[in-house]
Amino acid sequence: MKINVGEIRVGMLLEYKNDLWQVLKTQHVKPGKGGAFAQVEMKSIGKNTKLNERFRSSETVEKASLEEFIYNYLYEDESNYFFMDPKTFEQIEIKRSVVGEKGRLLSENLEVTVSFYNENAISIELPNQIICKISATDAALKGQTVSSSYKPAVLDNGLKIQVPPFVEVGDKIILDTRTIEYIKKIN
Repeated sequence: MKINVGEIRVGMLLEYKNDLWQVLKTQHVKPGKGGAFAQVEMKSIGKNTKLNERFRSSETVEKASLEEFIYNYLYEDESNYFFMDPKTFEQIEIKRSVVGEKGRLLSENLEVTVSFYNENAISIELPNQIICKISATDAALKGQTVSSSYKPAVLDNGLKIQVPPFVEVGDKIILDTRTIEYIKKIN
């Protein structure tokens, strides 16, 4: 789908120079002399390279059309993560490099959204919040105020985060998957 250069936003996927690019930064410039343009910094999804491109404001670019499907996480091996379509029970595998750091947050039967481009999985989207268990944390010091002081903790998946002093080992918490931050404790 063709879009005007003025509609380019951070995070958008574009088809450009026979490759798929994710927009990292965009800046619209209207100099005193000459025509307006957009300076766009992009990262190649396939080759992992960056590109800075300048587009005139009158140009159009091709926005990539993605297909998104819901899958349940099953398990992992040395090089892949395995997911299952809950409707057809068809299984797919996605390389560790595609999933990235989000793989540490996956738990059995977690429902994720997988984005496909030309029938190739290019990214997964986790739910905004997941439940995790605290496996280790420091003891809270007496006299600390709850609002200002956080202490380090390790989750059951190995991630290190900051939690309030009242959170203990074995507690279940809700974690924001976008920022990897503590939201609240669950009883």
